[in-house]
Amino acid sequence: MTGPADGSAADIVGGTSDAVAGKSFVRARLLVPRAAFDVVADLTVERGEIVALLGPNGCGKSTILQALAGLLVPRELELRVAGRHIAGGGVFLPPERRRIGLMGQDPLLFPHLSAVENVAFGPRAAGVRAPAARAAAREWLGRLGLAAMVDRRPADLSGGQRQRVALARALAAEPDLLLLDEPLAAADIGTAGEIRHVLGQHLREAGQTTVLVTHEILDAAMLADRVLVMDAGRVVDSGPTQRMLTEPGSQFGAALAGLNLLLGTASDGSGLTGAGGLQAFGIAEEPLSDGVAAAAAFPPVAVSVSAVPTATGSVRVSEQPAATSVRNRWTAEVVAIEPGAGAVRIRTRLPGGVMIAADVTPAAVSAVPIVLGATVTLGVKATQVRLFAR
Repeated sequence: MTGPADGSAADIVGGTSDAVAGKSFVRARLLVPRAAFDVVADLTVERGEIVALLGPNGCGKSTILQALAGLLVPRELELRVAGRHIAGGGVFLPPERRRIGLMGQDPLLFPHLSAVENVAFGPRAAGVRAPAARAAAREWLGRLGLAAMVDRRPADLSGGQRQRVALARALAAEPDLLLLDEPLAAADIGTAGEIRHVLGQHLREAGQTTVLVTHEILDAAMLADRVLVMDAGRVVDSGPTQRMLTEPGSQFGAALAGLNLLLGTASDGSGLTGAGGLQAFGIAEEPLSDGVAAAAAFPPVAVSVSAVPTATGSVRVSEQPAATSVRNRWTAEVVAIEPGAGAVRIRTRLPGGVMIAADVTPAAVSAVPIVLGATVTLGVKATQVRLFAR
């Protein structure tokens, strides 16, 4: 879903019409001016839902969390959580009265306090008496597998254990809304997997309403029920996580999901016609009427790259060799070669300007050969292409 280039928070919708009807557990509408662009969002979250804000660094994701938590004062903010009026219409509750928890990539534990004392600080700050706060702290540390470490200080814990303590502190305070700001960004690969598993398990067990900020598609795939894709302060795409991974509605969302995306109109039930006459064939999960706005998505690993006997400059479907079942064949120029772990990402541009990425083996790069500026033929079997309405 795309928004306008400028305007108030009411112009950009990243949630549902329930934001107006007042039915959602969390309803937020905000506008935060920044030097490069304004951050504008209209966000709804249902009770127990985990929503991911996904996008590149600096796109405004963390700004939204800070505004929700009360750590900055937006130009415009309307916020209701669990039926409580948090901000807007002359109301602006301070952070400590919002019942909103915030956990970032740095656990921010008190170094002089034990794990149980750190966790108890959360409910204590929410007004819970000391004995009850310590009991809640011990319970959450136990649920997170840290029962044997309640008396240890942060310096005596591993990175993953410190993040668990921080999560226990956030959950023990029983916030109406939990905000997670890149909680895995500072973790190494092993620790990140551990924390991701713990987050997924315990957020769902607790039924914790959560907004997660991340730039990693894996975090969204493993943790979120719904994804909002952000770019330059705007929500540019949104939907259920599974659909966003397989049927992204924007080039930006497709790139995050690791897919190639072709936009155009449906033709012949299983085809798509795009800019410059580009044609693609695939499998439509639902019948598509000719002429409706449609998209074709396929992963880079499904794209083959071969030498072009004669460069035609056309992006239309080329003549098919007798011995191939590949229906999608396009002539393209190689514009980037990016070595990776086990595969090489080849970025190509069709004559109409459409970008397509292909993942090939290092051996294929030299065998074709594939060099910058070369003209190649891209091939994708129709069975690897998903067609869907936009």
